[in-house]
Amino acid sequence: MTTLPPKEPTWLTVFRLLRWDKPAGRLILMIPALWGLCLAAKGNPPLPLLGVIMLGTLATSAAGCVVNDLWDRDIDPQVERTKNRPLAARSLSIATGIGVLIVSLICAAILALYLNPLTFWLCVAAVPVILLYPAAKRVFPVPQLVLSIAWGFAVLISWSMVTASIATPTWYLWAATIFWTLGFDTVYAMSDRDDDRRIGINSSALFFGKYVAEAVGIFFVLTVVFLGYMGKIMGLGSIFGVAVVAAAGCWLWQYLRLKQPQIPRSFYPQMFRENVWIGFGLLLGMVLGIRH
Repeated sequence: MTTLPPKEPTWLTVFRLLRWDKPAGRLILMIPALWGLCLAAKGNPPLPLLGVIMLGTLATSAAGCVVNDLWDRDIDPQVERTKNRPLAARSLSIATGIGVLIVSLICAAILALYLNPLTFWLCVAAVPVILLYPAAKRVFPVPQLVLSIAWGFAVLISWSMVTASIATPTWYLWAATIFWTLGFDTVYAMSDRDDDRRIGINSSALFFGKYVAEAVGIFFVLTVVFLGYMGKIMGLGSIFGVAVVAAAGCWLWQYLRLKQPQIPRSFYPQMFRENVWIGFGLLLGMVLGIRH
């Protein structure tokens, strides 16, 4: 007699729906928000604002994950990487997914009430981008650009939380975040190329074709350029310069590995996780640079 494996508790299935079992994706959204917060606050962010940022990114990324899985519940089963997601595997109902999405959005909205008017409206402006990103892969050849714009809101929101305004360095940091996200998310999409091509889903990894490694390299170069301009304007000095050079070295190493003729599928999520550490290294350089 065959013994069936015990059913996963619902709370754990919801936990997986929110991707809280994969912290790299949550942290990599939090990083640009922390960049903006720490720079705007001159390296001494108020603890209440820090708490709002951390909880806000968790709520926002949760909503983004759920809406993505709701959009893709019939596509994800056809993709090796995503076939076991709760909505794809029918471990949770659509109604439960919508309920979790509503709760996530309510949590984000409650946190937004703490904010000044500019920041509040930036949060409002970010919502359609987050909700429509999953649809972009069906109609837009480079959907990772839409995701990058959503990521860029993290910089604008966190910066304006401190100053109630947007300054010139904010836009350089925003641009750096856009290109950084385009780089690491294009790499992440490379693991799904065969499945996406078969299903007919767009991605930057498919759009750039045989030149995808060069595209990623250019995105990372532009990230370095905009970080450098931002650091110069803010007078972050040599400490931040060292952090940017170290990040550039890591991105160069990633580019060179992307140029190898044979790349195991596990490499792409590994590079994604490496970018979490690169992002935190840059955050440390910013904090030390602005305090020096």
